[in-house]
Amino acid sequence: MTETEDLKAIQTELFDPDAFSQQLEQHHNPIRTFKDALASAQQKLDQHFCDGTPTHLLIYARAWLIDQILVMAWRQIPFRNKNLSLVAVGGYGRGELHPHSDIDILILYRGFGIRKQHRHIEKFVTFLWDIGLKVGHSVRSLNQCKDDARRDITIATSLMESRSIVGEPELLAQMQKKVGPNKIWPEQPFFTAKREEQIARHKKFNELEHNLEPNVKESPGGLRDIQMITWVAKRHFGGNDLQDLVSNKFLTETEFGLLSEGQNYLWRVRYGLHMLAGRAEDRLLFDYQEPLARLFGFKDTDESLAIEQLMQQFYRVVLRTMVLNDMLLQHFDEAILRAKEKPVGIAINSRFKITNGYIEVTNDQVFKRTPFALMEIFLLMAQNLDIQGVRASTIRLIRESRHLIDDDFRLDIRNISIFMELLRSPNRMVTQLQRMRRYAVLGRYLPEFGKIIGKMQHDLFHLYTVDAHTLLLLQYLRRIYLRTESDRFPLAIKIIRQIPKLELLYIAGLYHDIAKGRGGDHSKLGATDAREFCMRHRLSNWDASLVAWLVENHLIMSITAQRKDISDPDIIQQFAEKMQDQLHLDYLFLLTVADINATNPNLWTSWRATLMRQLYLETKRALSRGLENPIDRKNAINKKQCQALALLSFNPVIVESLWHQLGDEYFIQHSHEDIAWHTQAILEHTEPGKPLVMIKELSMQEGAGGTQIFIYSQTEHHLFATTAAILEQLELNIVDARISTSPNNFNLNSYIVLEENGQPIGDNQLRLAKIKAALTSALQNPKQMPTIIKRHTPRRLQHFTMPTEAHIYSDSILNCTVIEVVTPDRPGLLARIGRILLENKLILQKAKITTLGERVEDVFFVSTEHREAIIDEKLCKKIEFEICSQLDQWAQHESGTGNSVTVI
Repeated sequence: MTETEDLKAIQTELFDPDAFSQQLEQHHNPIRTFKDALASAQQKLDQHFCDGTPTHLLIYARAWLIDQILVMAWRQIPFRNKNLSLVAVGGYGRGELHPHSDIDILILYRGFGIRKQHRHIEKFVTFLWDIGLKVGHSVRSLNQCKDDARRDITIATSLMESRSIVGEPELLAQMQKKVGPNKIWPEQPFFTAKREEQIARHKKFNELEHNLEPNVKESPGGLRDIQMITWVAKRHFGGNDLQDLVSNKFLTETEFGLLSEGQNYLWRVRYGLHMLAGRAEDRLLFDYQEPLARLFGFKDTDESLAIEQLMQQFYRVVLRTMVLNDMLLQHFDEAILRAKEKPVGIAINSRFKITNGYIEVTNDQVFKRTPFALMEIFLLMAQNLDIQGVRASTIRLIRESRHLIDDDFRLDIRNISIFMELLRSPNRMVTQLQRMRRYAVLGRYLPEFGKIIGKMQHDLFHLYTVDAHTLLLLQYLRRIYLRTESDRFPLAIKIIRQIPKLELLYIAGLYHDIAKGRGGDHSKLGATDAREFCMRHRLSNWDASLVAWLVENHLIMSITAQRKDISDPDIIQQFAEKMQDQLHLDYLFLLTVADINATNPNLWTSWRATLMRQLYLETKRALSRGLENPIDRKNAINKKQCQALALLSFNPVIVESLWHQLGDEYFIQHSHEDIAWHTQAILEHTEPGKPLVMIKELSMQEGAGGTQIFIYSQTEHHLFATTAAILEQLELNIVDARISTSPNNFNLNSYIVLEENGQPIGDNQLRLAKIKAALTSALQNPKQMPTIIKRHTPRRLQHFTMPTEAHIYSDSILNCTVIEVVTPDRPGLLARIGRILLENKLILQKAKITTLGERVEDVFFVSTEHREAIIDEKLCKKIEFEICSQLDQWAQHESGTGNSVTVI
């Protein structure tokens, strides 16, 4: 059967006008008859979809179905005016309707007798809503159509895609004449307006087609981009579909095939979304990604989840659509806006010239005769700031010549030299790499990069696909170098000017995640790829070793800052030994800062910036002293005490008497400013039975990255659990906790907290007073444990219910037990963990709290009631099990899904 015959067969199955007319005559409830017909037809369409019927046939069939329904509904109303016409507009006017798309109609009239028809029109539209149709309607005269379309490009576009359904057909022809390009919106202003509309829409989505929950219709590379091409072509050529672009030599048959294939794929995704959501849902939300992946036949593998396979396919389709959209809009720009421009060509060399600001080949044999020109064109655009873009014919030629990029091409010294020169370019380096990726040149020149194009990771930590994240990392490095965000990255801006070879940093950034999705340790696998790249690109052994080291260790700095106690000189010494020298530290710091921001800009909180700064500066001091001269803990404590004492006005004997009650760990954990602040507050505290609660912003010396809450009270096992519950009730996030206990049973607890937006509390006195009062009241009533909050879990978090992982081991240096917990983030999480510690009679010494997207990676340093590490293996296993089982049961309750318990 032909496609036309297939469509006819589906239409016949969906609706029989004669049988339906008989049903209307036999039944006294027309609304129910219409509803039943629509429901039955949609059920058949959905079954066709699940059975694999091409989606475009289904959306054409649904549009035809609605045509029949509207005709029948129109006949239910006694319209007597022959100067009326029911017209389909917009997507429905194109003859395309997804299950829950709006049905846009225009009631078009001629003359002045429309007032007599208002009651009938209102009755008609009400009837459509009553039978379950979501209609968008307008009532306009021929002249109103012209006036409204002249004022609003959206209305003009909608009326371009119009067809008559029932009524006087001649009215439609008259209307189309009035809104044609010879009357309003000639092709030049029409093209300009639609292009600006697309630019604004892309900006709304941050110019990224790789968002975690993309909009199939509106995101860059989505259906709207394809419609944009159709609209401009229709205005320019007067055609009706993409096929007209082939006959007018704007598209090749191959490109038309790719564009149609992309449109059909996006239609399939959109239809599936509507069917699964039961409403007009064009966003590929996490809610639907898994069921859609199953519906499309994807299955989990060792390398990737079914969801990740679905999304990689989606991202690759929209990237291809974006390239064709770019090329065609550039083609239209040349043919419409610049049609009357006199070509002004400036020769660059024998292969390229600039014509009216756009680079193009001198002849269509350039890439065939000199394949290295496929690389050269991007370098020329980086070097020449006058080049605005690429001529459409040259974009097409690049696409058609990509097969020339093979192993011999990659080993050609000319291409190697060009690529390295591009990485060293002071201008537009990232822009050209992005263009190389879009035109599928980068993925062919670096096949390992080609494998990560469109690859997503199903979590909320990584906001972008691996390839988009990689290029965004390079963009952050460029911003740092160009000092465009001096307030955000003050230390990085100073450091980046000191490193000798920027290109080594860029190569490390390009390769740091290159091995994602292969299985195994992506850092080690990526380091091997990076070294091979460096050797192929004629870098020295020393340079290659540095790049490979950076790739292999690109996670170590963020892990150390976030999960280790970087106030401990021993931790700093160990990290400094891994760095080896100042140069390695500088390169790694810059790579880490860019990596965190390119992963998810929300991760770069003031507190995380403070941790990174502190780790860098402390490591720099350790390297300056020499690795053979580590800090003596006793000397470090004495130095802090002397500095703190200088800030106090109390009798040194009284101060030292208080300090004598505190262990060494207290002085290791806190700065001399904090020690002085705590000491003064304790000595001035005149109500021994009442908890002391103090709040301040961190000082500039400390990085000013959070708000510190200091609590001095009698030792109670419930202290951390109570404090965590109260702070979470106040919607404050604990990012660091340090607990010290004196021999006279008093606790000195220090918490660093942030508001939910990742910022310190600030100087809001009412807010500070409320926090202080809530903590004081709760700590004064230890028998009344505060209720753990039950806030709604955000929709996105509900789709990430990975099993909790808990790992317990002893730290012989600190004589404590370390509990590492990785679990889904949920409101009230920390209070629940505090409750578990309390139930097992464990005393918290300090904690490192890290939130990474949808999960947390928290580290708790605890001891028994006797201030010792846990040595009972059975008790350790019991605690591990309780943490995992209780947190997983809670997560299941919150999300309504089942999950398994994992204990490492």
